[in-house]
Amino acid sequence: MRWPGRGARTTEAPPGVSGTARLGRRGERGTGPAYLRRLGPGDVAVIDQVDLDRSTATALLEAGVVGVVNAAPSISGRYPNLGPEILVEAGVVLVDDCGPGVFSDLSDGATIRLHDGAVHVGDREVLRGFAQDRDTVADLLDEARGGMSAQLEAFSANTSEFLGRERGLLVDGLGVPAIATTMRDRHVVVVAGGSGTLAELRSIAGYLREYKPVLVGVGDGAGALREAGHTPAVVLGTVAELDPGLARRADDVVVPADTDGHIAGLARLQDLGVDPVAFASSANPEDMALLLAHAHGASLVVAVGFDASLGGFLDRGRSGSIPSTFLTRLRLGTTLVDAPAVRALHRTRGSATVLALLLASVLVAAVVAAVALGAGPSLLQLVGSAGGAVEAWVVDVYRSVIG
Repeated sequence: MRWPGRGARTTEAPPGVSGTARLGRRGERGTGPAYLRRLGPGDVAVIDQVDLDRSTATALLEAGVVGVVNAAPSISGRYPNLGPEILVEAGVVLVDDCGPGVFSDLSDGATIRLHDGAVHVGDREVLRGFAQDRDTVADLLDEARGGMSAQLEAFSANTSEFLGRERGLLVDGLGVPAIATTMRDRHVVVVAGGSGTLAELRSIAGYLREYKPVLVGVGDGAGALREAGHTPAVVLGTVAELDPGLARRADDVVVPADTDGHIAGLARLQDLGVDPVAFASSANPEDMALLLAHAHGASLVVAVGFDASLGGFLDRGRSGSIPSTFLTRLRLGTTLVDAPAVRALHRTRGSATVLALLLASVLVAAVVAAVALGAGPSLLQLVGSAGGAVEAWVVDVYRSVIG
């Protein structure tokens, strides 16, 4: 007689979490929209991002990743960034500070296993980093809170230095390249790359349909525009960031250059049929786009995918870019608004319109009812007077809402 299970081997699953490795771009901020769209449930995101920010962490969770392998420190101590805390609280395994070897030792699409700070391929340990958990993240965030004062001191010094270097650009618009796209007295929407960019674009779809603004895509922001169903008139970014297809379809391609006007990788772009114009500045590309729109006479500039908070500036991983962003926003002043404000105002204006139509329908129904009931001229005159008063009130409310 053969007993159930006799002779069968029981194999225990190896410890840790296994998933499919999805490699981002090596280098700073390798977690743009194109990479995040590649992620799916059960994947392990392999990234290189100092100070993992909240928006990226949220996007990783929404994609359903089971683990994150970061070549860089997810908390450097510059400021208390919330991305790592969001991940570990949700149960995502975070193996931190593994070094640049992740991009040579791991293959995109390979099955990897994360356990106790180590990265395994099959039975072999190929990498080792630091396993973050709730306690380690809490300790690092406490230390990072003390780093904010140092960041603010550096901000003050860097702002003076940047202003001295870019005074002509910020004050007089010197160095802004000529472009074929007409922006004078028009609305211009500048779209930066980020995990929340596509959602912001969709939230202002009504505004985009109504005003038909000039669209400027910065780096991965151009791809977000395409995914939302739009074609940017202007694309701006480094040669590595630009999508050749979008660049060929754009009216203008603007590429950051050094102080001598030299564009790194220019020959590559020209081989692809793209002839860009150089923008010589030490400002970051997002701010170059804002200054470009302002210098060419835009009546309103809408920023999509930008985080104007101090934490947002630091989240970019380039502390030296903070003076650029601060002084650029100061230069544009009231010409610049962010997408959430446009969404709120456009929605409010739509609500006022709906209210006016609703009240008009009520008045029409009142007149029809009065006629049906055989009302005399005096009652109809009263209804008409009431309608005029309500109409005036609706106009006043509508004007107050839209300014």
